Amino acid sequence: MKIDRRNFFRAIGATGVSLALGDQISAASKNEESTDVFAILYDSTRCVGCQSCEYACAEAHNLPEPSESIEADIMRLTNENRRTVVNAFNTSKGEITIKHQCMHCLEPACVSACLTQAMYKTPEGPVIWRADKCMGCRYCMISCPFDAPKFEFHSPNPKIVKCDMCYQRTQQGLIPACVENCPAEAILYGKRSELLRDARKRIVESPELYNDYIYGENEAGGTGFLYLASVPFEELGFRTNIQKSSYPALSKSFLYSVPFVFVLWPTLLLGIHEATKNNHTKNIDEDE
Repeated sequence: MKIDRRNFFRAIGATGVSLALGDQISAASKNEESTDVFAILYDSTRCVGCQSCEYACAEAHNLPEPSESIEADIMRLTNENRRTVVNAFNTSKGEITIKHQCMHCLEPACVSACLTQAMYKTPEGPVIWRADKCMGCRYCMISCPFDAPKFEFHSPNPKIVKCDMCYQRTQQGLIPACVENCPAEAILYGKRSELLRDARKRIVESPELYNDYIYGENEAGGTGFLYLASVPFEELGFRTNIQKSSYPALSKSFLYSVPFVFVLWPTLLLGIHEATKNNHTKNIDEDE
């Protein structure tokens, strides 16, 4: 079958536009959902660095027990076996420990970048990964500004691993394992609006104790994990250059063009090959 080069590129362009518009309409409808979801407030002024949250998380998700102790200014990262980690930092107010995990963005870049809706923002708030929908493209890892999703590279049946705010537990009326097992009550679970009010109240009532900033209130358009600390967050290893608007809202053209390029690239190359081959054959026939 001969392929007309002009019609081929016209079809490819139309397909790209329809894919982009479809994703943008889908994203717009998601942005209209309520932002008063369940969230977690972490108060680092109360954290004692016991790592109980790490052990509880590992037990709740059948992961290996943490084997590393905390050392100041040595950054431990989440991976396929650790959904949350606690790190210590030498700051202007002494050593401070702080917990890291998925931030559960209100408008997650990982969800917008996912071709198959394997990454999913639940109505309750947690961002979860659904194995039965994942095709292994790992766009979620590339798009996340907090580097949260991890991939089981060494597994014969690899999964994307990250904190899911114990979604299955909360669906059963329980609270997240890290919240339940924190002896210092440094971690609170509840509606985001209520946690923000609580955080602001703590800052007003104890200005000498807290840095006047709630990390996660506006970062990346707002997150489901909120932080309080006694020092500026750059002293605690946080990215402070995260934009305040959600990443999907400002980078739709990029996020939607990446899947388009990779999905249609083989077809594009095949079409170019067939078109040029047919033209070459036609030119030879004419010369003869």
